[in-house]
Amino acid sequence: MKRRDFSLAAASLGLLPLAAPSHAQQARPIKAGTDYLVLRKPAPVDTPAGKVEVLEFFSYNCPHCAAFEPQVEAWVKKLPPYVVFRRIPVPFVGNDTDAKQRFYYALEAMGKVDEFQPKVFQAIHQQRLNLTGDAAILAWVEKQPGLDAKKFAELFKSFSVVGKAKRATQLTTDYQVAGVPALGVAGRWYVDGDTAGSLDRALQVVDFLIAEARKG
Repeated sequence: MKRRDFSLAAASLGLLPLAAPSHAQQARPIKAGTDYLVLRKPAPVDTPAGKVEVLEFFSYNCPHCAAFEPQVEAWVKKLPPYVVFRRIPVPFVGNDTDAKQRFYYALEAMGKVDEFQPKVFQAIHQQRLNLTGDAAILAWVEKQPGLDAKKFAELFKSFSVVGKAKRATQLTTDYQVAGVPALGVAGRWYVDGDTAGSLDRALQVVDFLIAEARKG
């Protein structure tokens, strides 16, 4: 979802279907400037030598991200061991972006992202719960079996989580993210549904770029 197009009112209309790639999109060669963008200035990476970093830029407030999530989960399970996948919550989409960024990083600090990432999307976009702002988020967490609400509340406003949210904001700028969901590869390349032609094909383009990154 593009920065200029989003409103929470629009999100309340429900999930939008992901466009399926046409045969022509699947068959055409993958090219820089068409299917993906080359960053003018490399973005910082946080992986050791020999590893390829892949970032997914997303927002809990974004219906497209919610619809894309099952595909991402299935795709991540098939990634080779030399790929390091990380999610980056963006500082746009909605009016409580800071809270949503800290929401993600508090879950990450508790080791609960895999378990609760789908649940958060479901709560917002299927159950239509109002999880806007700190108080609403903390109230929802208190009702979740398997989440230590006290620990979450401490982490939610902790220095480390706030710092990670600020870094996420900087990475969003470094990758010149125009909308979500989007993907960044190796600090060098940017892909989204517009560049690739569809979100399905975006993952194919990322697979191609991972191979390119391995070449050096």
